[in-house]
Amino acid sequence: MDKAKVIKRFFAGFVLVGCIAGSLGCAGNSKRESTGEYIDSSVLTSKVKAAIYNDPMLKVLQINVETFKDVVQLSGFVDSPEAAARAVEVARSVEGVKAVKNKMSVK
Repeated sequence: MDKAKVIKRFFAGFVLVGCIAGSLGCAGNSKRESTGEYIDSSVLTSKVKAAIYNDPMLKVLQINVETFKDVVQLSGFVDSPEAAARAVEVARSVEGVKAVKNKMSVK
């Protein structure tokens, strides 16, 4: 093979890899997080879960935590409206949380 064909194949492969990587979701948009945002959301979810678990009023309750682009959603069941309000307050106190959506139900 001559050098021209090797160079053409190299650049064709390079462009193909770039197209595949772009379509697999490396970049985020309003409905999908980038890889970095996903990792940040996972860390934030863990921090909020730990804060809720460490709160004496909330420790035994069934509260689910999900995070998307630094917005935390709390769902599940609590025993009282006060417990739901406390969970929202605890989640808001975690550094990096932009907003909290309360989707919890009172048993």
